Amino acid sequence: MKISGFSFVRNGISLYYPIVEAVKSILPIVDEFVIAIGKSSEGDNTREQIAAINDPKIKIIDTVWEEKYFKRGIINSIQTDIAMKECTGDWLFYLQADEVVHEKYLNNIVKRCEELKDDDDVEGLLFRYKHFWGDYKHYHTGHGWYPNEIRIVKNKPEIHSWQSAQSFRKFEYYDNPRQEAGHSKLKVATVDAEVYHYGWVRPPHLMQNKKRALDSVHWGLNRAKDHYEKAPTEFDYGSLDLLGEFNDTHPEVMAEMISKFNWDEKLQLSGKPNKYREPHKHETMKYRFISFVEKYLNGGKNIGGFRNYILLDK
Repeated sequence: MKISGFSFVRNGISLYYPIVEAVKSILPIVDEFVIAIGKSSEGDNTREQIAAINDPKIKIIDTVWEEKYFKRGIINSIQTDIAMKECTGDWLFYLQADEVVHEKYLNNIVKRCEELKDDDDVEGLLFRYKHFWGDYKHYHTGHGWYPNEIRIVKNKPEIHSWQSAQSFRKFEYYDNPRQEAGHSKLKVATVDAEVYHYGWVRPPHLMQNKKRALDSVHWGLNRAKDHYEKAPTEFDYGSLDLLGEFNDTHPEVMAEMISKFNWDEKLQLSGKPNKYREPHKHETMKYRFISFVEKYLNGGKNIGGFRNYILLDK
């Protein structure tokens, strides 16, 4: 059995992505790691940092992001596919640039891949998620943040990245997976493992830069430019007392990055949110009510959550 890792990134270091940590986190269990690195802005050394890992398993594909695909996040799925289609494994393990796997889960992942390698019904593996917010001590426990997602898929030509590289689907038209019709959800099994998502953990000014970059590939460059010229220079995380408190360990590969945490004085630990900004989803009464019902009246199960997969009992 062979497992390939893959990802994509652009301006990863300058935007404070833990991309090096993401790659390192699964290197012990993959036979290769293919990463598409887009041409970055001047001064960004993402490519050099990944090359400096100095592992023969890592294969870098240099790419250029075309502005015509800066809408609805299409460029993200294109870049994901570029890396994925260069993988040669039986299983393909995808991590986004802000996703890291704890070493305690690696054996579980390999074992599950071995168990289901020859099961033709299973097209992917479903991971649990922990979404950190603001710092490394708080994470989302409420409604509105995806609790599970597909991160390992079988190496089949019909499987492509879907939408803004959030997940995967099976496409009828292999040569043009970006068209709207002709795709279906994957059949997946669970794996006893969790992905640690650090996409919303950055110094406030870098969080705002990252948000601008993300909105640029969904809205287009001009609309994002107009919006952020009028926006604050720093992201407001709001009160952290609405979140869960994390008391476990982080992946070992995150130790150096966590040691550089230095924006605690800019975080709000309690109190009312800034009334002059649009509230975050988890601050609204609607989502707080749904979260309360899910937690205390529905046994922790999601109410009406979207599932981008067909879950098998395996």
